[in-house]
Amino acid sequence: MSRADDIFIEMCRDILDNGTDTRGEKVRPHWEDGTPAYTIKKFGVCNRYDLREEFPAITLRRTALKSCMDEILWIWQRKSNNIHDLKPHIWDEWADADGSIGKAYGYQIGVKSQYKEGMFDQTDRILYDLRNNPFSRRIISSIYNHQDLHEMNLYPCAWSMTFNVTQRKGEDKLTLNAVLSQRSQDVLAANNWNVCQYAILLMMFAQSCDMYPGELVHMIADAHIYDRHVPIIEELISRPTYDAPKVTLNPDVKDFYAFTTDDLIVENYQHGEQIKNIPIAI
Repeated sequence: MSRADDIFIEMCRDILDNGTDTRGEKVRPHWEDGTPAYTIKKFGVCNRYDLREEFPAITLRRTALKSCMDEILWIWQRKSNNIHDLKPHIWDEWADADGSIGKAYGYQIGVKSQYKEGMFDQTDRILYDLRNNPFSRRIISSIYNHQDLHEMNLYPCAWSMTFNVTQRKGEDKLTLNAVLSQRSQDVLAANNWNVCQYAILLMMFAQSCDMYPGELVHMIADAHIYDRHVPIIEELISRPTYDAPKVTLNPDVKDFYAFTTDDLIVENYQHGEQIKNIPIAI
């Protein structure tokens, strides 16, 4: 069993057994047929993944790792808010006729701000600090911009990354760690997807700054399982598990802006059957 499987199963079991049921509450999400989409939820879920031990892909089913990476590059490298720049179709429900999701995600990452060292967008500011002031406790991204929320087709779910650099005894190279903060998460549809894509982001930033990738801590304010997902989750967490895959990056790429999905190397990914046509609340 991969450590990610263990964490995922334990989290889902805790939500189902000890979570709060929102049936009867006034909820915003709904199913395609107009029915309110209720959830069972837990507040303040915290999961930790050590990338030095293994890559955190679950094996209960396949997580599409190159698609995960493409979305993270869409946000952090291409800094786009248009689905025409993205291969997966995960944002189609929230895009307008031109393909825009509004002033969300990549748009916010790409906004430049004035610092004493010059003008930076959020990606470039993080890279600058990691290379020039790695032990700073202020290396933080935030895309939850209140003044632009009314122009976002969906408020950001994964909204902040806090980076923290450590150095292990006896090692010359530094280790890059991060906390991913998420206001809300559809556990079935998005949990391992988000974990894997931000693990890949951490790996790319670490390689770009000549560091080791370390711990990814995932904080979820509202971790929920939708009512129509409960039987799917019950079946999923009862499946057999396998060893974690080996996931690495092309070692020749040192520039964050040079990474492509072809540079993600996935080996020995054994997994259960994929779940198709998951109903998505909107």
